[in-house]
Amino acid sequence: MGENQTSVTEFILLGFCLDPRIHMFLFGLFSLFYTFTLLENGIILGLISLDSRLHTPMYFFLSHLALIDIAYACNTVPQMLVNLLNPAKPISFAGCITQTFLFLTFAHTECLLLVVMSCDRYVAICHPLRYSAIMSWRVCSTLTVTSWACGSLLALVHVSLMLRLPFCGPHEINHFFCEILSVLKLACADMRLNLLVIFVAGVFILVGPLCLVLVSYTRILVTILRIQSREGRRKAFSTCSSHLCVVGLFFGSAIVTYMAPKSHHPEEQQKILFLFYSLFNPMLNPLIYSLRNTEVKGTLKRGMCKESHSQLVDI
Repeated sequence: MGENQTSVTEFILLGFCLDPRIHMFLFGLFSLFYTFTLLENGIILGLISLDSRLHTPMYFFLSHLALIDIAYACNTVPQMLVNLLNPAKPISFAGCITQTFLFLTFAHTECLLLVVMSCDRYVAICHPLRYSAIMSWRVCSTLTVTSWACGSLLALVHVSLMLRLPFCGPHEINHFFCEILSVLKLACADMRLNLLVIFVAGVFILVGPLCLVLVSYTRILVTILRIQSREGRRKAFSTCSSHLCVVGLFFGSAIVTYMAPKSHHPEEQQKILFLFYSLFNPMLNPLIYSLRNTEVKGTLKRGMCKESHSQLVDI
């Protein structure tokens, strides 16, 4: 088994099987999206770190979400851009496994972090007088570290089970990055245990957390409807609607990808779904939060005003 496994030392990522001219168009488009993703999430991180008014649990979790979005993009998009220019350029076996591990780590961590953020909003709206006591910095740090640790450990389980399999050819992965299901198709051994673990993990890391999020927001909605002031209802709902949009994008695409019958989603459609994880979600998340959040917009405006004022003073 060890000899068979070492017979494949690199993989070819087939990416998008399209006309070379379309590849060039996609290269330009995805490069633009990638730049926006890094810029937007970088601005969110900068605003949160520089403005003391944003040093609250909600923005602490949001900063970690921005870090995950940057990591998502940096893990998959550069390789995808390289393959659009040079489809025959291989990726090493170790590089492919590392990319799989990192992608799973970020995906699991984001899933758990979204649950933590929904619990934070539940406490803020349903128990506002006890919010500071319940969501202390120690609790926030513990929840965040636990999310990262659980995400990494679960990814390690998947990768360890994958490494026990022999890979003896072919070496072409029908994807734009080393997605675990696409890599497993190249294994020349029984992979039922791997698929079973992926399904069970999907139930616990997707269906379970989604149920917790739905329960939290059901309680939040009931509490919001009891608020007498129209302005109070609007403000409470605006702080949650952005998070609900992000939750819908993430869990919707994840459940369709890993829980739905594969016959309903051909491989080309799977690639489009994974673009949401790698590119579209990381780019849309900062826009959703900044456009729907008055505090973030206020901090950005104050920063721009200070910059323009300093330029006028220099002149």
